[in-house]
Amino acid sequence: MDTPATGLTFRDATDADVDALVALVESAYRGDSSRAGWTTEADFLEGQRTDPEGVLEVIKGPESRLLTVERDGRIVACCQLEHRVDHAYFGMFAVTPTQQGTGLGKIVMAEAERLARETWGATEMRMAVINVRKDLIAWYERRGYRRTGETHPFPYGDERYGIPLRADLRFEVLAKPLV
Repeated sequence: MDTPATGLTFRDATDADVDALVALVESAYRGDSSRAGWTTEADFLEGQRTDPEGVLEVIKGPESRLLTVERDGRIVACCQLEHRVDHAYFGMFAVTPTQQGTGLGKIVMAEAERLARETWGATEMRMAVINVRKDLIAWYERRGYRRTGETHPFPYGDERYGIPLRADLRFEVLAKPLV
């Protein structure tokens, strides 16, 4: 979908996008480049955020899609949408660090919610956010997401998700009704 008012093009990722999407996600969350934006996790996680296999798994998943957002032919944002039994799951959300804070994330999230409603008839969107990301949780809360009280352990020892620099990490589940 092309949105002339914003100059953004939304489309599903393809195999050819894998390397660019891995680079985007890594730049938004890990290493020094992530510090140009506000979504960095570099203070409590080192190592990778994702890898080509993980991105390809989302692209190929029968109940998932990796929404890719382009501006002027360049990928500037992405998010994972997955149809689960009673809700849609939102993950792998990344915005180019230099474009964070411009409203792009709000636009991507609104489109993801619309697609989940229209494609799967989803009535709720859920996500998992690292508990120490207070600023990010607050951003999602301003968009209508609420803490469910449900948490999941952080996969310590599985370097596919990064190398923790703290011992208190876990995932907190947030949810929003899609009406």
